[in-house]
Amino acid sequence: MAADAKAKPATKKAATRRKAATKDSQFRNFTPYKPKRGEEYLSEGQLEHLRGILSQWRTQLMEEVDRTVNHMQDDAANFPDPADRATQEEEFSIELRTRDRERKLIKKINKTIDLLETDDFGYCETCGIEIGLRRLEARPTATQCVDCKALDEIKERQIHG
Repeated sequence: MAADAKAKPATKKAATRRKAATKDSQFRNFTPYKPKRGEEYLSEGQLEHLRGILSQWRTQLMEEVDRTVNHMQDDAANFPDPADRATQEEEFSIELRTRDRERKLIKKINKTIDLLETDDFGYCETCGIEIGLRRLEARPTATQCVDCKALDEIKERQIHG
């Protein structure tokens, strides 16, 4: 019973952090771009809007990395109970896997910011049509239009079951 009392606060802390991170997500504080009548696809205003979304997203991910480092330093304890120690190690392992995925996402965001400077950004790498402003707002790192992405996912399911 004493082991459960020690393990629960760490779990509640992790759940609270996850909820806070979700609440602060860029997709909740999102203001869609309102194109002007006759405005060309990926005009300077639209590119600036997407650049801002990417920069904000990258900043939030970097802040989460800092929070994880601080959390792991502050909350690292050598529990005498093996179950408590295992719980803490599992929580740290999950956080580190999440940060690794986010590290890869930060690289993808940086690559997308670099692509914004070229004329290749915003067009499907498979078929060459416009990806679309709304799709880019929803997933700024998208490299395929909705149709090509859906086909790729169907093929992936068929190949890998």
